[in-house]
This record gives sequence, structure tokens and C-alpha cells, in this order.
Amino acid sequence: MPAIYPATILASLILLSLGLTSRPVFAQVDLSGKWAETLTEDEPDLSPGPEIGDYTEMPINDAARMRADTWDAQKLEMIEHECDPHGATYAPFGLMFRQELASFTEAPVAWQVQLDYMHEKRTIYMDGRPHPSEGAPHTWEGFSTGEWEGDMLKVTVTHMKEAFLRRNGLPRSEKATFIQYFMPHGDFMTLITDIEDPVYLTEPFIRNANFVRAPAGRLVPHYCLPSVAVDHPEGYVAYHLPGKNNFLTEYASRWGVPAEAARGGAESIYPEYQEKLARLPAPPKLPKQNGNKQ
Repeated sequence: MPAIYPATILASLILLSLGLTSRPVFAQVDLSGKWAETLTEDEPDLSPGPEIGDYTEMPINDAARMRADTWDAQKLEMIEHECDPHGATYAPFGLMFRQELASFTEAPVAWQVQLDYMHEKRTIYMDGRPHPSEGAPHTWEGFSTGEWEGDMLKVTVTHMKEAFLRRNGLPRSEKATFIQYFMPHGDFMTLITDIEDPVYLTEPFIRNANFVRAPAGRLVPHYCLPSVAVDHPEGYVAYHLPGKNNFLTEYASRWGVPAEAARGGAESIYPEYQEKLARLPAPPKLPKQNGNKQ
């Protein structure tokens, strides 16, 4: 069976989504208004969040595994991290588009995008300006430029602060490039994203999400005021020492995934990995807890 590469997958998804729209390829679509994510595909990952140690089919390297293996969710209890935004590469859930026009010519110069969670705001510049230098300040939402490719809005994002790739400790570095493809078709919109990170990924990480136009929708405030949720000693830092995180194999044991496969890696993405998967040993059984059989 021939190998299927991420670039091929991405191109196929884009061509499929473009085929769903009947507008001329030279048209530009008005994205203005509220869009709500349908969450029909990734609800377990985006709502409760992924399980500790679930790196399945993630094109990560050893550095990313080490960061995730030593990550402790108690970090989010610490007052300096309670209100950390999700970062540009995470799912937006809901978003509001507003078009910005030049004052004299009324030519479109930017899209103002506001997200549901914590009302983060992004400006997508459409005037052809270059991205800043590598040493320019980095922000949670990064620096975005956009261009129309037919009815598809392609957005390139750089200069993002380090954030998580998934909410189980897998990291995304400040050197990553984030490419978004917004493809509206009527009252629906497909979003395909491509994360390329030379620090933690060995191949592009591609995801897709679906949105529906919500004419009567509004952005519900998600403001965050940091407070002491759990008392910790002064100077406390949430972490696991390498090799000391006892929760890493629970995901594999609970779902019968070979422990090696749960560790991820680009190899595990491709169909050929099924042959190796069949030869891997079964994961260890879950330990008994509180006297109950697992």
C-alpha cells in the first residue's frame, strides 16, 4: 500500500471542501457574524480533554514526550496559570468575524476575529504586509495574515507564545507556524488547520473542525479572575520527575491500546503501522483502586 503523507491528506481535504461550494473561484465570501463549532467529531478531546499519556497518532518527538510525561494538571491550580488563554492553535469553539474596511476606499484590509473563550481577539491582516522579524514580541494569538484562494480564506499565524498542543501536557513551541483554511459553504464552514513545529513535531499536525452560522448567536463572556483555588506551599511547582508519573499507562490499559502505540510518533499515523500494531504486546492491566475490580 503506498504511503499517505500529511501534505496529501491536507490537499485532499481542501479539494473536497472546495467542491462543496458553488460560488465562482474568484469570489470572496463575507464571513461576518457568529459561527458556532458543532463538536460532532472531537467533543471528548475538546470538552473533558484528552487522557494523561494519550499521545496516540500524534507526530511528536522525544522532547514533546518528555514535556508531557513530566506535566502535572495541578499547574492549572497555580494562580499565575489559572487564567492562561488557550492559544491560537487550540479549537476556537465559537468565533465572531468582523470585516475592517479602509476609511477612504472601503477596501477590505483586515478581519477582526473574537473568540468565545476569554474573548481573545485576533486581527487577520489582508493588505499583504509581511510578518514581523523573528525577535518581535510573541502573543497568545500571534500575528496573522490572510489571503483569499478562491472562496477559501488562508490564514498564516506566527509569533505565538508557547502553549499546549493538547490539554494533557503535549506542548507547542513559540517557533511554530499555524496555517488555517476557512472554507464556507452556505451556512456551514469547514476549518482545516496545519501546525508545523520544528521543536516538538516531526511532521505537520493536521486537524479539521466544522462550524454552523449562528445569526442570533452572541459571544458569552468567559472572563477569568485568578484566585487561590487550592492552597500550596510557597514556591510550589507542579511537576512529575522523569520516570515517576504513575498515570502515563492508565489510558493504554483502560482502552486496550499497546503502550508503545499510545506514545505516538509520526510512524503511528500511517496505515502500514497496523502490521506493527498487531505484533505489539497488550498493555498492563489497570491496578485495583478502592477495592473495586477494574
